[in-house]
Amino acid sequence: MTQPTIRLTTAQAIIRWLANQYIQIDGAEHRVCGGGFGIFGHGNVTCLGEALNTMREELPLYRGQNEQSMGFAAAGYAKQWLRQRFMFCTASAGPGTSNLLTAAALAHANRLPMLLLCGDSFVTRLPDPVLQQMENFNDPTFGVNDAFKPVTRYWDRIAHPAQILQSLPNALATMLDPADCGPAFIGLHQDVQGWTYDYPAVFFEKKVHRIRRQTPDQAEIADAIALLSGAKRPMIIAGGGVQYSRAVAELTALAEAHDIPVVETIAGRANMLDTHPLNIGPIGVTGSDSANAIAVKADVILAVGTRLQDFTTGSWTAFAQDARFVSVNAARHDASKHLSLPVVGDAKLSLTALHAALGGYRAPTEWVDFAKAERAKWNDYVAENTRAGNGPNSYAQAIGIVNALCDSRDRIVAAAGGLPAEVTANWRTLDTGTVDVEFGFSCMGYEIAGAWGARIAQAQQEPDQDTITFCGDGSYLMLNSDIYSSVLSDKKLIVMLLDNGGFAVINKLQNNTGNDSFNNLIADCPTVTRPFGVDFAAHAAAMGATAERVENPAELAQAFKRAKASDRTYVIVMNVDAYEGWTKQGHAWWEVGTPHVTDSDKVRQAHLDWESGRANQRRGV
Repeated sequence: MTQPTIRLTTAQAIIRWLANQYIQIDGAEHRVCGGGFGIFGHGNVTCLGEALNTMREELPLYRGQNEQSMGFAAAGYAKQWLRQRFMFCTASAGPGTSNLLTAAALAHANRLPMLLLCGDSFVTRLPDPVLQQMENFNDPTFGVNDAFKPVTRYWDRIAHPAQILQSLPNALATMLDPADCGPAFIGLHQDVQGWTYDYPAVFFEKKVHRIRRQTPDQAEIADAIALLSGAKRPMIIAGGGVQYSRAVAELTALAEAHDIPVVETIAGRANMLDTHPLNIGPIGVTGSDSANAIAVKADVILAVGTRLQDFTTGSWTAFAQDARFVSVNAARHDASKHLSLPVVGDAKLSLTALHAALGGYRAPTEWVDFAKAERAKWNDYVAENTRAGNGPNSYAQAIGIVNALCDSRDRIVAAAGGLPAEVTANWRTLDTGTVDVEFGFSCMGYEIAGAWGARIAQAQQEPDQDTITFCGDGSYLMLNSDIYSSVLSDKKLIVMLLDNGGFAVINKLQNNTGNDSFNNLIADCPTVTRPFGVDFAAHAAAMGATAERVENPAELAQAFKRAKASDRTYVIVMNVDAYEGWTKQGHAWWEVGTPHVTDSDKVRQAHLDWESGRANQRRGV
């Protein structure tokens, strides 16, 4: 019997297939693709644009202002949905597509699903060279789109309509795989987008997907238990993978049953409530004195859902030289780092298995008491550090104001610059899964765009809650146009714009390594001949937001209340001190390159001081 077919263009088939892919989440079915972000050009408007227009209700298309920010928004959306749903981004051939490279790298570093549907040259090559084509003199198949190979988990170029029968399912399988999750790139030749093919009708039937949960190997569980059950000073590092596995309850149950202190990575912030007695705080370079105090003494560390980035490990100086690691991770690559005993598997299933196998084991009372005492001291420090009026205007004071006035389910977003450190150290988690500090790729510009994407997702889940983003003036100037996007799409944001006069956190690093201030703060740029302050409130208002400038934390508190009551994007601007307003405690050593030879006595001494911290660095074990 002849199989029924449907004649469609390549572009039409791609969009129709996407619209019929569903995922089951908590018993409900959702389209796995929530829609897309698009900027049209000659490489995608005539064919892909035509296809998207016919499916505008099923796959809503949000018009972007910048391709890079579209990708950031897609990442923010995927984070809010805990990697269970994704958005696509479509860009034209040439610079429109190359603008997505940074966003693809962010998604790759953070293990986030994102589908990139990008224009390409003509497969026939009859009109070559075409507008915006990047010619390679020795390889005509090599172009701008090949640059995405290092920053995507799946890459393909469609040279014939039939290829999508294999490519689309493979791309989706990658994006939904807990171990291989990341961005998928599909290059679309401009002529092939419009070519027709008789596709099997069954290809477009509704399909419901589920996220795979990999059961851990029992031998690996046994090895982990042999180590954990003998621990005198155990500690759990809870990473972002705990939330993606939806394993917060299992993490908490294991910690409570066996009385094991828990610390959080930057990506793992909001795994536990601030008030939980076993939450000892954030760990690492931008962590807390309490978490770092127990890390250096711990003899066995259970790392769950973390890739153990240098800000978590203090460039591997945060732990005792003889400490042993057990790493639970869906990805073998992350589970095996630094000679860890690997437990390759889903965090939820692995934690449940470890909980059961540990039996009646409990950490020694004196160890737990020590950890709780350190956390109590850190709580006192944070309370004073965030207190309004304790010194010049600071990030910490602004964070304290918002923390006290926001709803428990409001989403907090920060990225790059000084704010990730300040939010990580000072934020008191009010509810689980409510904090997104983008530090996997530490990407300036994510703050507003990522918050817009998160708000689109949040509106589908908790429409009465707010998305609140902390943004520095440097990041704002780099990428702010999605304030306009949020107004156009009626996706309200609250933007806390804290102005310190430039790239102040890098100026701090510059000064801390003995260097003079140079090219970071606007006042210290040698080519700036006419310095002036940007009227950020007027700028934001010009894009349709409600905006105001405040002078101090007391005024900020009142402005934040007005922002909460507003029905549109609201921007609050406050100047903060570039030198004295930093959180001064909670840091671990961080390896940075410093000059071995210099004419500056300050730089030479700073190099010697910095290198002295290397004595505690673990050498791959």
